[in-house]
Amino acid sequence: MRALLIAALALLALPVQAVERVVSLAPSLNEVMLELGADDLLVGIIDGGIPVAPRIDHLPRLGRVGQVEMEQLLSLQPDLILLWPDSIGSAQREQLQRLGIALHEMRPRRMEELADAVELLGERIGRGEQARARVAEFRRRLAALRAEHRRERPLKVFYQVWDRPLYTVGGEQFISDALRVCSAENVFADLSLAAPQVSLESVLLRAPEVILTGEAAMLEDWQRWPQIPAVRMGQVWVIPDEGLQRPSLQLLDATAALCRLLEGAQSAH
Repeated sequence: MRALLIAALALLALPVQAVERVVSLAPSLNEVMLELGADDLLVGIIDGGIPVAPRIDHLPRLGRVGQVEMEQLLSLQPDLILLWPDSIGSAQREQLQRLGIALHEMRPRRMEELADAVELLGERIGRGEQARARVAEFRRRLAALRAEHRRERPLKVFYQVWDRPLYTVGGEQFISDALRVCSAENVFADLSLAAPQVSLESVLLRAPEVILTGEAAMLEDWQRWPQIPAVRMGQVWVIPDEGLQRPSLQLLDATAALCRLLEGAQSAH
């Protein structure tokens, strides 16, 4: 990944037209633009279903992820569109490419890749100095978190996204990487789907030592299964920060909160 970043930065060193009008088609990319002090370039954003920072709350909303209002988007005359792989469908992507509008896609799956991607975006939009400074601090703090929370054996964690039916996260999600930073392991890390549905029986078999749930209302149901180590040891907790689901630089603060929660967890062995 690092070699690809260096090659991409070399290409960006060539003369290119300055970016002045940017559309962001992912809530995480809204946050990244704010983190780089580049919100002045934004002319439109996607509606991510979550509150946005006051500095960009006035911007036009261009639909939702996967349901972009193309006519409205094109009326903004962007010279760069930021997106994740699932931001738009293939037909809309091809339309934008035919119109010659530059697309910048981010698809990191781990925190180190996120740092590289933010640095590359910073260069693309003319905020390279800010990006390098923010990313250097991100990497320093990430290394410190790994060192501070190292365990001899990673904790086995079940991360519950929903209860009826039961959903979790797969191994390629940032949440799984955040757990690894905290010296923990997603018990369903072997699954490739982003949000796979799993059975209660499979959770019992994988015997997590910690269960993390999205809402306090989900805690009580687990008390019926004391054979699960997490339940027996009283380690069924509410996820401390929803920022784990938004891959921007704020992910590090959310990971630090997760590590603090898991710091007091006991191993079943």
